[in-house]
Order: sequence, then C-alpha cells, then structure tokens
Amino acid sequence: MSTFAKTLITATLAGALSTTAMAADYTFKFQSSDPSGDKNFQVQKEWTERVERMSGGRIKINLLPVGSVFKHTETLDGIKMGILDGQVTATEFFSGKDPAFGLIGNTVGAWSDTSQLLQYINYGGGYELMNELYAPYGVKFIGGSTTGVESFVSRVPLDGVEDLKGLKLRAPEGLVQRVFAAAGAAPVNLPGSEVFTGLSKGVIDAADYTVFSTNQKAGMNEIAPHPVQPGFHSLPLIDVSMNMKKWNKLPEDLQEIMTTSVRDFANDITTQLRIADQKAVKEAQADPNITIHNWSDEERKKFRAIARTQWEEFAKQSPNAQKVYDSVTSYLEENGLL
Repeated sequence: MSTFAKTLITATLAGALSTTAMAADYTFKFQSSDPSGDKNFQVQKEWTERVERMSGGRIKINLLPVGSVFKHTETLDGIKMGILDGQVTATEFFSGKDPAFGLIGNTVGAWSDTSQLLQYINYGGGYELMNELYAPYGVKFIGGSTTGVESFVSRVPLDGVEDLKGLKLRAPEGLVQRVFAAAGAAPVNLPGSEVFTGLSKGVIDAADYTVFSTNQKAGMNEIAPHPVQPGFHSLPLIDVSMNMKKWNKLPEDLQEIMTTSVRDFANDITTQLRIADQKAVKEAQADPNITIHNWSDEERKKFRAIARTQWEEFAKQSPNAQKVYDSVTSYLEENGLL
C-alpha cells in the first residue's frame, strides 16, 4: 500500500472518530406548547442551546413547536408512550386527566408576582408535589417556570373586587370562569381570536387575555383603555419534564445540569417578558387615553379569598386536587398571602 493511501486512510479514520466524539451522548425530542414564531418558543430554544453548551455537547434537545407530533393536551401521553422524550408546556392543559393539574397549573388569584409562584415550586413543596402527580405517567418534572402575571384589559375602570360585580368579561371555561362568577362578574365564553372584536363592539367590557406587552402590541389597550397591571388573576405554571426512564439513564452530573438549566430558563423568560412589559407600560403611560390601574394588596387579598372558595370546590374533584389545595394554601398562609 502506498504512503499516500495509508495517509488517506489514517485521516479518514481520524475524521470518523472525531465526528463520533462530537456526537451527543443523549439526544431528546421535546415538544413545546408554543408556536415557533412566539417569543416564548424562542426563549425555550435558547434554553436547549445552553443545555448543549453546558453539557459540552453531551445533551442535545430537539425542540418542536406546538402540534408537531401531539396536540398540546396530549404531550403527556406522547412521553408515556416514548414517542416524545419531554415537553415544555402549561401544566393546566392536562386538567382533563386530573383536576389537580388544572389547580396547580393555574391557581387563579393566588400569585401577584412571578417570584411567588417560583418560590412555591422551588422551595415551598411544589417541585415534590409535581413529581408525585407525574409519577403514574412515567414522567419526571425537571423544574417549573412561568411567563408573567397576565394583565387585565377593560373598557371601564376597575380598582377592586367591587368593580367586578355585573362586569361582562371574557374568561376561559373552568376554574377561571368559576372564580370570576363567584366575584360577581358575568363571564362570557369567547375564543381568544374574538377578544379584540368583542371589546371594540361592546359585546364584553373586559377580558382575561395575556401579558401587558402582548395586549399593548395588539392594540387592546386602545379599545379597552383601563388595563389592570400587574394583573391579579392568572399566572400559569410552565413545566419542563421528560420521560422518567430516560431521565434515570442520565449520569448525575447531566441531571444536575438539566435541573440547574431549567431554573436559569425560568429566570430568563420571566425577566425578558418583564422587560417587555415595562417598556409597554411606559408606552401606555405616555398615551393620555390609557389609564393603568394597579390593585392594592388589600384588594388582591379580597380576590384571593373569593378564589379560595372555588379552589375548595375544585379540590373535591380528586384526591390529588385536594393535595394541591392543601399544599398551595399552606404556602400562601405561611407567607401572609391569605
């Protein structure tokens, strides 16, 4: 064999070995509950890239947008079947499987700030409870995040619980509607795509919709010029979880990287959305036609007390929902929020 041929074979083998060495030891397929063009998805994508760098390329997560393989309400089944390896999703989407997921996924009225929910998840028992709820599905809860406390758009001034009485408002079916009805409002079923039209035509006077920056960008605050910011009602739990068997196959150092990275992701996404909201609030404040209303701590506690009556009813729907109720209310009481 010629010297040139030997050199060529050596170089080819070296290249092959190098490529093998660079390949990820663990490749996972995760599905998000957000579309690819959404800012939330973009921040989630940045998280997967950080995991790859932090692990020295040993972990690679391929993140798919909502609906790529399963409906957003069915990713838990996809993980259990082994078709998906993990998810980045809103826990409340699984309330059809157990009301407990609806209650912990969006404990309406419980949280006035993202830090309150994250403290409960990381230090107040939420992490352990989520893993207990997911165990029957063969799923590991890696960690929790959220987006931002949703703003509340309104055509009329809202400064407290009393102003909710008789208010025609759009709210999703389930716990959210039940809480607002208990507060004296008149909830209306309306798809998110029809909120703007409903407000502009006076079909509704207010709406539970999304964060302030998104509302401002969509022109919601122009047709409903009395937004409540920060909101007082909705803060969804966003969870990052994966197949338990695949989690258990990860070495301890990679498990630690995954866990730590999710806490970083939670800080990243809530901070980015808070910055976007702050910018949007300044823009709205400069508009003489928009008046921002910020409820006092006392009014927030009043709404929370009303919400608690509905949490209690929701808790009766399953033993797990009762566990969630006991856990969340204990945390709120210990921290002076009830």
